[in-house]
Amino acid sequence: MVKPLSFKGDKKPKKRKRPANPDDESGEPSKQVTKLAGEEDGDVNDDTWVSAEAATDIVGPVMIVLPTEPPSALSCDPAGSVFTIPIENIVDKNPASSEPHDVRMVWVANKIAGTDKFRFKGHNGRFLSCDKVGSLGAASEAVSPLEMWDVFPTADTPGTFQMQTQRETYLLTKDGGKAPEIRGDADAVSFGTTLRIRMQARFKPKIKAGKEEKALAKISRKELEEAAGRRLEEDEVRMLKKARKDGSYHEVLLDLKVKGKHDKWG
Repeated sequence: MVKPLSFKGDKKPKKRKRPANPDDESGEPSKQVTKLAGEEDGDVNDDTWVSAEAATDIVGPVMIVLPTEPPSALSCDPAGSVFTIPIENIVDKNPASSEPHDVRMVWVANKIAGTDKFRFKGHNGRFLSCDKVGSLGAASEAVSPLEMWDVFPTADTPGTFQMQTQRETYLLTKDGGKAPEIRGDADAVSFGTTLRIRMQARFKPKIKAGKEEKALAKISRKELEEAAGRRLEEDEVRMLKKARKDGSYHEVLLDLKVKGKHDKWG
């Protein structure tokens, strides 16, 4: 189940205490573990926003930051109109520090199965599209070539991307007037087609991998000694913890068990 989006300044809901276990005569709360295996406290609820650095990072809730002054985000309304909203949660007008303050700014990005194409679903449950004349919308409930996007990094500007339609035209922002104009009919890469993509940290592959490594290394000496069937030296504990991260835990554990038997009978 996807956790509802929260924004800076929102009050955190108070956590309700688990009721006492009716089968426990002591009246103590149940100690049943409800977290997923390998999860640390706060991982699931990590709602901080970071910048996508590669197209492979892009998944889950994202904010598409446009090259306007001040920086704005690609947004849509319930009817499927697409427009821009100036970003309020930003430090020193730096697009790389921005976070959404309005659900209309948030899109859910996913790869389309069997392809390298992306789809972007708005808060209204409809997909971002670009028609043959370059007009953007978010009114389609299904994905056709109009709702498919290629996303690739800008060659000379690290941390930025280009979004390209299946007609090989680009998402373009024209700054000026009362509100920036946003279209999908640019035929070449330019400053106006260069954008940033902000995403929730818990979905970023590098961050997820780092947390999984920490979870794998987080095992007590007592648990390791129980698995080995004997007391372990400090270097043996370190070796087993490293093996859990490297994926060779069972092989190293077996070697230590064999070594223990040799030491006992040698």
